[in-house]
Amino acid sequence: MSKRQSALNDRHLALGADLESVSWNGMAIPQTYRTDPYDETAAVRYRAGLFDVSALRIINVSGKDALKFLNHVLTSDVSKAKPGDSHISNIVDETGALIDDVIVYVDGPTEFRISHGGGNLDKAFAAEAGKYDVKIAPDNDVHILSLQGPLALEILAPHTPLDLPALAYFHHAKSKLFGKDVRLARGGYSAERGYEVFCSAADAPFLWDEILKAGRDKGAMPVSWACLDIVRVEGGLLFFPYDMTHGDTTPWEVRADWSIDLKKADFIGKSALAAKKGQERSFITGLEVAADKAITPGAKVLADGKQVGVITSTTYSQHLMKSLAMAQIEPSHTKIGTALKVTDDGDWSATVVPMPFYDPLRRRTHPEGASA
Repeated sequence: MSKRQSALNDRHLALGADLESVSWNGMAIPQTYRTDPYDETAAVRYRAGLFDVSALRIINVSGKDALKFLNHVLTSDVSKAKPGDSHISNIVDETGALIDDVIVYVDGPTEFRISHGGGNLDKAFAAEAGKYDVKIAPDNDVHILSLQGPLALEILAPHTPLDLPALAYFHHAKSKLFGKDVRLARGGYSAERGYEVFCSAADAPFLWDEILKAGRDKGAMPVSWACLDIVRVEGGLLFFPYDMTHGDTTPWEVRADWSIDLKKADFIGKSALAAKKGQERSFITGLEVAADKAITPGAKVLADGKQVGVITSTTYSQHLMKSLAMAQIEPSHTKIGTALKVTDDGDWSATVVPMPFYDPLRRRTHPEGASA
């Protein structure tokens, strides 16, 4: 994968990021700044934090057969979405194994944008595109600035002609922000109300600076990917492939049933998925661990001395004052309240708890339509 560069690298370096040590999806990322990730987390939870998530890849899919193509490759039924909608979907192989998760942005009847992380979308698209009248074009210019937190709306709304308060959760629209052409999407990866600004590389530094300037008096600040990992674990949000431990993990095993439409016409892996429903080897499960630190991913989960699972993603939440972990655990040990043990550099008692750990009814992200 070719190396991409964020147009915001000079900003990240000025904030203390080491862009030589960590990259993801072909782009160096600001894993940490000089600021404490827990202070950054407090900004996201109580005010607003600005992330650079340009390392996500955007693929433009257009043409007469764009919808047919996407419905053949993705597990969801894209035809149910209208222009301005977006939704999470998955790609599986012929065995029903997850190979990528994506967000589908519907721009028009024949125009879609697909956002994806570190999976095998490129290979899946390339293998099937020749069968359809469709154009697939990576957008390596687009940058994504994500302002997350309860004051995000208040910071952005005065600077766009879009009726931002009326933009529903997981919807998006073309507009301007600080006079620049952008697409604004309501969503994010923080378990807070937030907005993602899709802009050109040329406009990204200006917009980054203007957003922070507009939010300065409200306590907004730049926030790192270390902060992103804390807030996404608190929010019970998965990260492909780290929470998919089998190598051939199915969507059922990460409780993504809502992303699969077995009623639509045949799609890659449909028959395998149907056959594997009810045959889950494990389920993604939330744990509270009696520890004063984050448990190491990969640690074993035990019941009566026998391994029944593996830890996938963790954080120590200063916001909740708890050690939190997501784990793939055998179905027989996933009932809420089940007592387990985690073996890391010691033995730690753990209890199965509901996810998300923070804001279980998701009233922070979309209070007008929140649900568990």
